[in-house]
Amino acid sequence: MTEGNFVDYVKIYVASGKGGKGSSHLHREKFIEKGGPDGGDGGRGGHVIIRGNESLWTLHHLRFQRHIKAGHGGDGGSSRSTGSDGEDRYIDVPLGTVVKDKETGELLFEITENGEEKILAKGGKGGLGNWHFRSSTNQTPRYAQPGMPAEEVDIILELKVLADVGLVGFPNAGKSTLLSVLTSAKPKIGDYPFTTLKPNLGIVEYRDFKSFVIADIPGIIEGAAEGKGLGHYFLRHIERNSTLLFLIPADADDIKKEYDILLDELRRYNPEMLDKDRLIAISKCDMLDDELKDELKEQLDKEFDGLPYLFISSVAQQGLTELKDKLWQMLN
Repeated sequence: MTEGNFVDYVKIYVASGKGGKGSSHLHREKFIEKGGPDGGDGGRGGHVIIRGNESLWTLHHLRFQRHIKAGHGGDGGSSRSTGSDGEDRYIDVPLGTVVKDKETGELLFEITENGEEKILAKGGKGGLGNWHFRSSTNQTPRYAQPGMPAEEVDIILELKVLADVGLVGFPNAGKSTLLSVLTSAKPKIGDYPFTTLKPNLGIVEYRDFKSFVIADIPGIIEGAAEGKGLGHYFLRHIERNSTLLFLIPADADDIKKEYDILLDELRRYNPEMLDKDRLIAISKCDMLDDELKDELKEQLDKEFDGLPYLFISSVAQQGLTELKDKLWQMLN
């Protein structure tokens, strides 16, 4: 999927259908002079329903569909005929979609399972026909109920991708390259900052036909929580990950400092991010000889103080098997 087709945020106006009005018909037939009331009920208005669809990965199909309305219920008829129900409208969304009220910002619900359905706007109930209002003292009621009005709501659909592992790092740390090597994903790769403009997903194939999903988001820079760079806008995509993989290049001026900056940005965005399992991967280690690697390892053992880390090189295919083993162990 191209970057331009990845849409993870849309605003939509939805309206359910109005309920049909009940009938106040009086029965008239040859040889039956006073047939009495026989007005039927109005039909229910259509619902607007959100439905999870595992074949969707983006909200792109809703990008230009800003008004969604269900059908109105039909009016009741004679001979106690009930009006037809209004047509329901279904909005298919990818798994991981959060639905919010646009006015209040309140979280209404989220869709996490395939086929899961939630009614977003209930159709109006149909009105009762005059048949229901007959009595011994009111044998020919000439009134019926109107249908209930429709529900209208402005909503925000926000996608938080469902992945097991989230890649976190500064621009040009090698996240997209790692994703392209570990999975069949083909993210855009360049030797300039912010090559990745949209999140990318890839499925890592593991031993014995097992697999897990890894997500790459645009690079985070210092001040991302305040809106600097692009990474802050996509941080929600790693909120659901159970494990965070911090990618820091071996040629960084201060590896521990970069890690602390990234961790602080996550904390400022959402403190719960710090509760996730963390693994640090020192990328581009093909630039290091054995002596430099030993020196760096000695330094990192002191600075990280028990935090798990390992050396990898996506280009030279070094340390990738150990990385997959470690991630699988952390996920299970």
